[in-house]
Amino acid sequence: MYIDTHAHLYYDDLKNQLGDVVKRAEAAGVTQIICVGTDLPSSKTSISIAEKYNAVFATVGVHPHDAKDTPDDYLRQLRDMASHSKVVAMGEMGLDYFRDFSPRNVQKEVFQSQLALARELDLPAVIHNRDADEDILKILEEVRYEKSVLHCFSSDTEMAGRAVSLGCFLSFTGNVTFGKNHTEAVLSAIPMDRIMLETDCPFMTPVPNRGKLNEPANILHIAQWIAKVKRIDVSEVAESTTSTAQIFFDLPV
Repeated sequence: MYIDTHAHLYYDDLKNQLGDVVKRAEAAGVTQIICVGTDLPSSKTSISIAEKYNAVFATVGVHPHDAKDTPDDYLRQLRDMASHSKVVAMGEMGLDYFRDFSPRNVQKEVFQSQLALARELDLPAVIHNRDADEDILKILEEVRYEKSVLHCFSSDTEMAGRAVSLGCFLSFTGNVTFGKNHTEAVLSAIPMDRIMLETDCPFMTPVPNRGKLNEPANILHIAQWIAKVKRIDVSEVAESTTSTAQIFFDLPV
C-alpha cells in the first residue's frame, strides 16, 4: 500500500481523465492521494476533487511563484478553506530562487505567514524549496514548526541533515530515478522514518516512464528505486512511508 503525498490533479491532462487516474492508482496499490494547491483557485479546486473521491485529500496554499499575486486577504481565505474536513495540510508554500517569478522579499513574507498559520491551525506544512536552502532553514528556525515536509527534495546531504535536525520530513519524487546523483547520498544518509513518497504529477515522471504523463500510479517506481538505494525490500519502503504519511497528515487508516 502506498500514499502519493503530493499530486496536482487539476491539470487538464489529469483532470480530464481523473476517474481513470484514480482507478489506475488503486490498481497500483496507491490507496490515498493528496492533491496540493499552489494558489487560491487551485486550492479550491483541490478541495472539490477531494470531495468527489474518497481516496483524495487536499492542501491549500500559495506557491512562491504566485506569492506576488496574493490578495490582501489571502490568509483569511486560506484559513477558511483549511477548515474543510478533507484539507490535511497547508501548502505548497516556500521559496524558489531558481525561477524568481516573485520578488524574494515577497516570497519570504508569504512563506513565513503561511507557515505561522499552519502552526496556529496545527496543520502540516508542505514546503517547496529551490536554490533557497539557507533562507528556508532560517524561516523554519524562526517559526519553529516541526510538522513540515520538504517536498521533491533535491538539496544535498548537509541540507537534509539540518532539515531533519529541525524535525522536518523529506519527500522524494521521480527525481530519484534520474541516474546517479546526490539524491542517492541523501537517501542513504537519512533514516527511513523521515521519508515520504510523492509523484508531483504531472511533473517529474520517473524512469521507466520518462516522456509520458506522470500520475499517482507511478509511485511504485519511486519506491523501488529507494529500496534499491537503501538496500531494503520494497515492501519495507511501502510500509514505512505509508505509516509516516498517515501519521503526518492525520489520514484515515
